[in-house]
Amino acid sequence: MAIRVMFLLGILIVLPFPSHSADPDPLQDFCVGILNDTSTSLNGFPCKPASQVTSDDFFFDGLTIEGNTENAFGFSATVGNVLAFPGLNTLGLSMNRVDFAPGGLNPPHSHPRATESGVVIKGKLYVGFLTTKNVLYSKVLTAGEMFVIPRGLVHFQMNVGKEKAMTITAFNSHLPGAVVLPTTLFTSKPPIPDEVLTKAFKIDASVIDGIKAKLGAINY
Repeated sequence: MAIRVMFLLGILIVLPFPSHSADPDPLQDFCVGILNDTSTSLNGFPCKPASQVTSDDFFFDGLTIEGNTENAFGFSATVGNVLAFPGLNTLGLSMNRVDFAPGGLNPPHSHPRATESGVVIKGKLYVGFLTTKNVLYSKVLTAGEMFVIPRGLVHFQMNVGKEKAMTITAFNSHLPGAVVLPTTLFTSKPPIPDEVLTKAFKIDASVIDGIKAKLGAINY
């Protein structure tokens, strides 16, 4: 018997334990978030009492409006995460609408808490992502075609058509987060020291300062 128990324990040790690649599973039917509650909470917002929940808490029309693409990058992301749609709280999913002017770019960025999938609704987009081994996977997509970006990897989309373009993207997190490389590196507060950036990019401080000035003036 002892040998059998040791054998079973050995199997448990060497077998991989299951892990979650997205938000934790909820333990209730729903948890409509109270966004202005400042109490401590882990992986979500405190729940609105069920007696105060209404049908409107489970519907969101924020993605019906075209975003303003009149900015330096020529794109606009309209988010449908928990901050805009509290009904998503603890459910482990969210969606965005991304609009592109002709030539518009959703600059290189990553989502630290989610895998992204998307469908091109209109236009022609060049979509790509980079692996941790600096391999680029990319393709030009048209309406109806779908893409997927593995969690945490740097990626981008660019409108390579002559007309406006638009995608609907989905994430397996109610708050996927976004690390936009140009603004993260060059407009952080407090700023990253020029010495760090000049060494990292092998360029003069004057170039760094010029990039900071240009990106600091962007509102998108």
